[in-house]
Amino acid sequence: MNKIFILLIMTVMAVGCNQRQPAAVSPPQPSASDVAAAVEQLFKGMTAADEIVLQSITADELVYGHSSGKVQNKSEFIAEVMSGQPLVYLRIEPLEQTIHLAGNVAVVRHILTADTKTPEGEPGNLRIGNMMVWQLQEGTWRLLARQAYKL
Repeated sequence: MNKIFILLIMTVMAVGCNQRQPAAVSPPQPSASDVAAAVEQLFKGMTAADEIVLQSITADELVYGHSSGKVQNKSEFIAEVMSGQPLVYLRIEPLEQTIHLAGNVAVVRHILTADTKTPEGEPGNLRIGNMMVWQLQEGTWRLLARQAYKL
């Protein structure tokens, strides 16, 4: 009887030890540096006219507003960059950039400066205000909305 009692206690203890909850693994916290890297990746995709990068860094629900008032969806935005119409982007640089995180969303504001050229090769420069909304989707920051404005 004593052996059965000891065996029962050992079994209960063994089962109890195996039922311990594993330590909770918290997902990585969104960071402003990760958002800044995504902004940089977007601008590199635009200057290189890299469709793969532009597809991966923009949300399917993208709303892309230009300072002229024109608004595009994802496919229209990418098609315009790829065509070089009306501009080819040679260099894009954000100045005075701020990033505000709110959960899985980031609001980015900056002055966008860019060196451009027309398809005919005529050089140009841009200096506009820019506000972007980025969303963390499946572990990747993706551009959800952008609105440019004249300074």
